[in-house]
Amino acid sequence: MRQLSEHDAAFIYSDSAHANSNVTLLHIYDQSTAPGGMVRFKQILAHVESRLGQLPNFREKILRVPLDLDYPYWVADENFNIEYHVRHIALPKPGDWRQFCIQASRIHARPLDLQRPLWEMYVIEGLDSFLDLPVGSFAVLMKVHHAVIDVAHGSEITTLLHDLTAVSPAPVPPAPWFPESAPGNLVLLLMASLNLATFPLRIAQPLGSGWSALKSTVKTFVGEFIGRPHPFPMTRFNSEVSPHRVFETRRFALEDFKAIRGLAPEATVNDAVLAVCAGGLRRYLDLQGELPDDSLVAAAPIAIHGEPDSDQQSNFSWVRVALGTDIADPVQRLVAIQTASSSSAVMAQAISARELTNLAQYAPSVAIAATSKMLRSASALLGDWAPLANCAITNVPGSQVPLYLQGARLTYLSAIMPISDGMGLVFSVTGYNGTIVVSFTACYEQLPDPEVFAQCLRDSFQEYLALARPVVRRKTRPTAANWAHPKTIASKRVAPKRKAVPPVETVN
Repeated sequence: MRQLSEHDAAFIYSDSAHANSNVTLLHIYDQSTAPGGMVRFKQILAHVESRLGQLPNFREKILRVPLDLDYPYWVADENFNIEYHVRHIALPKPGDWRQFCIQASRIHARPLDLQRPLWEMYVIEGLDSFLDLPVGSFAVLMKVHHAVIDVAHGSEITTLLHDLTAVSPAPVPPAPWFPESAPGNLVLLLMASLNLATFPLRIAQPLGSGWSALKSTVKTFVGEFIGRPHPFPMTRFNSEVSPHRVFETRRFALEDFKAIRGLAPEATVNDAVLAVCAGGLRRYLDLQGELPDDSLVAAAPIAIHGEPDSDQQSNFSWVRVALGTDIADPVQRLVAIQTASSSSAVMAQAISARELTNLAQYAPSVAIAATSKMLRSASALLGDWAPLANCAITNVPGSQVPLYLQGARLTYLSAIMPISDGMGLVFSVTGYNGTIVVSFTACYEQLPDPEVFAQCLRDSFQEYLALARPVVRRKTRPTAANWAHPKTIASKRVAPKRKAVPPVETVN
């Protein structure tokens, strides 16, 4: 039995009827490389079962303390059944890319059962109308609650499930597993009382480093939750979200992003990716007649490493980065993003946010909840509360060498991210085997036409690439490949009419 950290517990508490904290990793495979040219579902099931011992949370469920007087615990699921978690479905004919995106979005949107381990895996067949993929390709969707795994370490699941060659070793028999019984409510209440009684001793450690850390922490806390230091305009994505999700994606070549970064001195590949996302967002809002005069702001993670010679792992702190959506010239926009993302003010904000996290880990959940509620109430009275940013852009690490599942070659890796009220648009950027995949997640009411938004992303990328490589001509370019059939999207130049949300289909 292990207690959740304050960071992971926050994801459990933040789940609501219309917004949950699911993260869905998407993998698509070419099974022509597998022995015999076919991978059967029972092979995948045995393969996953053989490696569950390396993922302890995948056989554990959440046990909440009565009245939420303390953070929940991970306890063994005595009734664990892998066939509940690993499922097998197929797309209906014709099995095209748009159908796949709709199905993946619906799977992602459904909440996970908190009475079971917080993950589900779907093997999806019938991908028969994807361009650039052979008939017989299949997908694996791994849906995991954010409390189980950090997005920054999402590659651990992908790495664990895959091999580096098409010759996959035979699955070993699963190691014996003897789950322990969960404690009763009385024991949980006694443990919560002990944690509460020792709270002053545990909070004294970070405070002993000096009042300067405390002052910086309080300043960051007030700045983040009561007001925003740099006002930015609101868009359609900064309102309450619905339970319905949409997802789309575009693939690009890593070498092209390296060329794009050369348009601005000292720009990085990450800056180039931010610029392409900013250009796509600017184009889409402009098509709808909703482009603000001021720049939009993105929340992006920055790695903050532990102290030297310590066992502390790297943490990720969210900071705001101005996207330059108010700048029409793409090169000037990239320069502005490079300046904003490398400024000392951004780094200072990241460090102070880390101090806030370190302080919060010593407070019981009831204190955090009460404090947050109090601050939100105060900010509502002041009328000054606002979302932290217009959107989020996060990185999902991936392998730079080909990976295989039972001999089938992984051809695509991406992620569907959680969204929440006030933050209805999240980009996920995934690197895999020389490609960069830019995906986005939103809700249907705010983004009823995801294919138009995806086209805006592609147009933004092509604009930058034309400036970076004006003379290059290649017969085949995987830079903006799309598995959807070609469509004429340029004609959609007016704001789309809001349609009724189609009924959610149930997948057994």
